[in-house]
Amino acid sequence: MEVGLLWLDNDPRRGIEEKVMRAVAYYRDKYGRQPNVCFVHPSMLEGNGNGNGKLKAGDVEVRPGRAILPDHFWVGVTDR
Repeated sequence: MEVGLLWLDNDPRRGIEEKVMRAVAYYRDKYGRQPNVCFVHPSMLEGNGNGNGKLKAGDVEVRPGRAILPDHFWVGVTDR
C-alpha cells in the first residue's frame, strides 16, 4: 500500500478493534471504497491477534508497521 488514510485515536477506553473500525468507517465514507488493510505500531498488537502479529477487525487485516507511531492507524487498500 502506497496511499492511505492516517488516523489517530488515542482514547484509552477503546480497544484496538473498535479504533480500526472507526478508521475504516471514516475511510469508506470519505473515499467510497472499503479498505482491506490497516497498519499499526507493533506494540499495539501485543496481547492481541493470533500470535503471528496479525489481527482481523471485520474484513480488515491489521498488520504491524514499524514506521507507524503508536495510536496511529494507516488504512487503505492493498492487493492481497
